Amino acid sequence: MKLLLDTHVLLWWWLNAPKLKQDVRHAIATADVVLASAASGWEVAIKETAGKLRLPERFPAMVTQDGFTELPVMLRHTERITALPQHHNDPFDRMLIAQAQVEGASLVTHDRQFEPYDVPVLWV
Repeated sequence: MKLLLDTHVLLWWWLNAPKLKQDVRHAIATADVVLASAASGWEVAIKETAGKLRLPERFPAMVTQDGFTELPVMLRHTERITALPQHHNDPFDRMLIAQAQVEGASLVTHDRQFEPYDVPVLWV
């Protein structure tokens, strides 16, 4: 199983937040591949710079320590965005949806705005 974690799911994983259900935590721990998007790294950096988020370590180090695979933003991902319906406008969410579609991954999220998109979702 290949999973792409939404930004909040990455944060909940690292912070051991109770919002992350045990069955989802188990799915992440036992997945063949767990992807962390560069788009999430960008989103985290924006929140850290604005003083809205403080992590115990740098985002890339946390990705590596947990054995997750960094997923860069590629041109094929940006091209896929042009085919997505305009259900909502969050650029980070739209990139994650496009990446999950292109990479054949299930998206792990709590965000119900992903429902109308054609992407497999593991709900938190």
